[in-house]
Amino acid sequence: MQLISYARHQFPPEIIQQAIWLYLRFTLSYRDVEELLAERGLEVSYETIRQWVLKFGPAFAHNLRRLRPRPTGTWHLDEMVIAIQGRRLYLWRAVDSEGKILDILVQSRRDKAAALKLMRKLLKKQGVAPSVLVTDKLPSYGAAGRELGLSAHHEQGLRKNNRAENSHQVVRRRERKMQGFKSPGSAQRFLSTHSAVYNTFNLQRHLISRRTLRLFRTEVANHWHQATVAA
Repeated sequence: MQLISYARHQFPPEIIQQAIWLYLRFTLSYRDVEELLAERGLEVSYETIRQWVLKFGPAFAHNLRRLRPRPTGTWHLDEMVIAIQGRRLYLWRAVDSEGKILDILVQSRRDKAAALKLMRKLLKKQGVAPSVLVTDKLPSYGAAGRELGLSAHHEQGLRKNNRAENSHQVVRRRERKMQGFKSPGSAQRFLSTHSAVYNTFNLQRHLISRRTLRLFRTEVANHWHQATVAA
C-alpha cells in the first residue's frame, strides 16, 4: 500500500478524503462539492478541491486497485470516440465479465497498434492472460491477439459485447458534467483514478439482497479507509 501523507495541509485528512470521495464517487463538479461542504459549515474553494483530487486521487486509486481481487477470465474490450478540443480521439477500455474496469487508454488511432498497446498494458497490469476475449468486429483485436500469441477464445459481435458498451455510459455522464475533457493527458489521469473508485463502490445492488448489500457496503467502506488512511 502507498502511504498517504497529508502534511502541510490546512484541513484534516477526513475533510480531504470526503471531498475527493464526493467528486469521484458521484457525478459532481468541483463547485458542487464546494457547495456540499459549505452546507456542512466547511469553507473550501473548488480550486482547493481540484488540487486535492489531482494530488491524492492517483494514490487513492493505486491503493484501491491493490485491494481488488483478480478479475474474471472473460475480458470485454471496446473503444468509443471522444472529442478533446475539437480533436477526434478514441477511448479504449477493458472490463471483466462482472463489469469491473480493468484498464482505460486514450489513443489517437483505432487500429492494430492501438489494440496492441491496450492488450500489452492489460497483461502487464493484471499479470494473467484471459481465457475468453470478447470484442466487436474490429479486426485490430484479432491481429493484436495473434501477435501476442494469446490462446484465449475470441468471441466477436455487438450484442456479445454489451458489457463493455454499457461501461461507456459512466464516462459519457462524467464527460457531459465536465463539459468535455481538456486534454488527452488529463482525460487519462482522471479516468484511471475514477475507474478505481467506480470499481470499489459499484455493487450491482439490483442483484443482491438488502442484507448482502449492507455487508458489501461495510467492506467497501473499509477498503476506502485502508486506501486513504494517513501515514
